[in-house]
Parts: sequence; C-alpha cells; structure tokens
Amino acid sequence: MKKNILVIDDSALMRRVICDIINSDTNFQATDVCRDGLEGYERLKKQSYDAVVMDINMPRMDGLQLLSKLQEENIKATVIVASSLTTKDAETTIIAMERGAVDFVTKPGNLIEAKGDVFRGQLLGVMRAVLKIDSGVRRTISAGSSAAAAPAAAVRKPIQRASLKNRAGGKKLIALACSTGGPKALQSVIPFLPAELNAPIVLVQHMPRGFTKSMADRLNEISKVSVKEAEEGDVLQNGWVYVAPGGKHLEVARLSDGNHKVILTDKPAVNGLRPYANYMYESLTTCTYDEIVCVVLTGMGADGTQGITTLDKRKPVHVICQDEKSCVVFGMPKAAIEANLADEVVPLTEVAQSIIRNVGVK
Repeated sequence: MKKNILVIDDSALMRRVICDIINSDTNFQATDVCRDGLEGYERLKKQSYDAVVMDINMPRMDGLQLLSKLQEENIKATVIVASSLTTKDAETTIIAMERGAVDFVTKPGNLIEAKGDVFRGQLLGVMRAVLKIDSGVRRTISAGSSAAAAPAAAVRKPIQRASLKNRAGGKKLIALACSTGGPKALQSVIPFLPAELNAPIVLVQHMPRGFTKSMADRLNEISKVSVKEAEEGDVLQNGWVYVAPGGKHLEVARLSDGNHKVILTDKPAVNGLRPYANYMYESLTTCTYDEIVCVVLTGMGADGTQGITTLDKRKPVHVICQDEKSCVVFGMPKAAIEANLADEVVPLTEVAQSIIRNVGVK
C-alpha cells in the first residue's frame, strides 16, 4: 500500500514539482496539498498522513509556527522540511528539527534543479529512510523513549586487552557519527554532557555546507560543553565538540607535543557523503589517545562501520550504538552492530550517560 503524503508549500510550481517526484515512486502518493501552514494545520487536525513535506517560509502561518502548533496540540506528524541553502534558512531548519521535524532536504534554487535527479534522489531517499520502506516498519524518534537495549547477542564479547577505563592519566577521545535524524538526536546527547567532560569530541553529521555551522551554534547555546564547527588546525581540548563542516572531510592528526589537531580535506565525496565518518575513524589509527569511544547514532547507510573496524585493529575502542527503537533510521547503528563492533546498544536517552561513564569528568 502506498504511503500517503501531504505537501505544504506556498509556491504552486514547487507543489507541483514535489508532487510529481513523490508520485514517480511506487511507494508514495501525494494525497493532498496545502498553500501555507494554516491550511496544513487545519488539514492535519482532521486527517493523518504517513509523512508531510513542508516548506519553512510561508504566509499566514510559517513552518515553525505550524510545528509549534502540532506540538502544543499533540498532533502526530512525520515532517520533512524543505529548506533553501541560505544562512537564515539553515538556522531555521535546525529550530524546526527541535520542534519535531525528523529531517530536511535542501530546496533547489531554480526550476531546472528542482526537476533534476539530484533533488529527486535526495527527497525520495529521505522519505524512504524515514518511512522505513525497506523494512516495512514506520517508527518516529521519541526524546522520551524508554526502549530497552538490544539483546545481549548483539553486543560483542570484551576483547582481551588491557583496560584503560580506570587507569589514571589515560587520554580518551570521543568520535561520534550520525546522519538522518541526527540533528534532533544530538540534542538529546550533547546538552547532557558536563563541561568538565574528560575528553574532546569530534563529530560527523551528514549535512550540507552552512547547516553544520547553524547546528553547532545552536548546540553551543544549549549545552554545557563548548560546541563549534571545526576549523583547520583546531587543537582538540577536553570539554569541546568539533563538528565536521558540511562539504569537508574531518581527520585528526597528532602533533609533536602530544596534542592533536583537526585537518579538513577536500577529498572527493564517498557515496555522496562529505564529511564521511569512515575517514574520521581511519585517521585515528595513528593518534596517541589511549582509547577511542566511538558513538554511532541514527542514520541511513553504513558510514562509520568500516572506519571503526579499521580503528579497532589498531587502538582500544569502546563502541556505543543507539538502539533501533529510538532511531529515526536504524542504518548506521545496525551496520556497526551486525559487524560485531558494539560494546553497548542503548536508547538515545542513555547515550550521554554511557559516554560519561566511559570517559569520566575532570
């Protein structure tokens, strides 16, 4: 049975283009359209849809106002935001995900691009992932999830090597990767870490250029740790989070004084991804950290698994994966679990505490 999709956009042309894309896939049908957030609100009060594709900037009631109304009135909707690539819209998109949107796609700047394969692939890819087309199961993220951890069989047996968890002076680094659903998931992790966290964090979130800075700035506003979009040459410090910029790969290199710095590269995208988490993890094979805590959150695909596999052969690692029930898309964590890399599989609401237990505080 086809998934019913509601399209909300004030541009008649964009509504038509988006509907044509949706209807071109046998899994979906654009059931209804609305011209602004107010029409969308009235429609969603009366009818439910499998997903909503929504513009942000609209007259009468914009996308943020609509999301707030849905939250206030407990109206359930799986919302995918279509956002342009401006700085202002990037900031608004991050707020939209705070208010309940599960993911976003970047809206093309002209009709030719809107009708092109790139936008079509992005939109349908996000829709398939969010609506669990492959598994046939639809789940939405819940910040208050009390999901149990995955069965013990999914967690690997401890590797026989010297544990550094309680060794005085052991330096640790947290390397985190996420994709679809990640910006929202990160708000259930990063703000719950203490300023005295005894490790730096390097973070790859699959997002376009501009959006990563908005995300980092917003996380910095609401967190005790310091969060920034990573810059070339940043020296890693405990209690800081370094977000890989959209359009750049982030790697970590050791310095002669024992510290480590960020290196940003323009190597080609891999499977359309830049930043690419595998590159981040692979770069850590030559670091002098005593242990790497690898965290894999919600996201489509398998980015991170190969890099952690390589890293695991060279360095002590502890791998924390988000559980299936609390994921928007159980792709990246599932791949790591199936590769027998996971030491812990926990609900999203327990990820921060798992990190703290493994690295400690100053």
